Amino acid sequence: MELKPELIERLKQLDEKYQAMGQNLSSYLDGLLYADYLTYWDYIHLDTLLSLQSPKTSFPDEQIFILYHQITELYFRLCMIEFEQLAAHPKLDMNFFIIRLGRINRYFDALISSFDIMVDGLDVEQFLKFRMSLLPSSGFQSGQYRMIEICSTDFVNLITPEHGKNYSGTITESMIESMYEHIYWKAGATELATGKKTLTLEQFEKKYSATFLAMAKKHITKNLNGLYRSLPEADQKNEKLIHALKQLDVSVNINWKLSHYKSAVRYLQKDPVDIAATGGTNWQKYLPPRFQKLTFFPELWNKEEMEEWGKSWVKKNVFNQ
Repeated sequence: MELKPELIERLKQLDEKYQAMGQNLSSYLDGLLYADYLTYWDYIHLDTLLSLQSPKTSFPDEQIFILYHQITELYFRLCMIEFEQLAAHPKLDMNFFIIRLGRINRYFDALISSFDIMVDGLDVEQFLKFRMSLLPSSGFQSGQYRMIEICSTDFVNLITPEHGKNYSGTITESMIESMYEHIYWKAGATELATGKKTLTLEQFEKKYSATFLAMAKKHITKNLNGLYRSLPEADQKNEKLIHALKQLDVSVNINWKLSHYKSAVRYLQKDPVDIAATGGTNWQKYLPPRFQKLTFFPELWNKEEMEEWGKSWVKKNVFNQ
């Protein structure tokens, strides 16, 4: 069989590639010859993936609950891949920034639109029963979600307002640890009656605090807000870029949280006295964005927009306006 010229050219290019690395092309060709054909299920480890659900009860909807949260974490991982590429880019430009932001926004669009699986897609009676077998675990303990926050904005923007005002000027690595003690989400896992840390929060801090601190220090200037400010002034005024940044802000800090709030109200709403008596957390004051008014890019929002923070979602999803 006669080899076609384009095949010979490919072999020459491969030979040059492997010679440059001190490798022998023939050995790699032998490996290709002996290797089995790749299948879809082997490539994505499908059998392993489908074996990663371990329900604690016999209620069928618990498997749906597990699978949906696993899907959520995979989407978060997709976001983190984009954040990592943005932070590592040697010569970040506006076009690359916009493209990667667009990817992250699409991931969150998919997540937000899919959350009705949790709101309307679970049998209430089953959920209320199997959920008690999962204590003290909580979706609050999603480390990747906190990593997304850290990679999105200056760390000071994640601090409760009463403590954030104590920090001004350039943030240094030595300031991060003291700031971390006042990060806003810790208030979401304190007991309603006593204000003490719940076991949920204690577990979470033990697992992730070192990782969060290291990431916060690494992203002091490499978070999205810092990267945005590093662009030329003309690029910072680009409407497409500003829109993409504001879309991410709304998706993460309003729509995603209120989707959870809607689900929590449906399944977990109780009288505050009952919550306090059971050592419950104060999620009613933690999830709604109107209480936090957390924003990744505060300079992009005016006073009126901040006053209306989160209200449009409520009008649409609660009052159908």
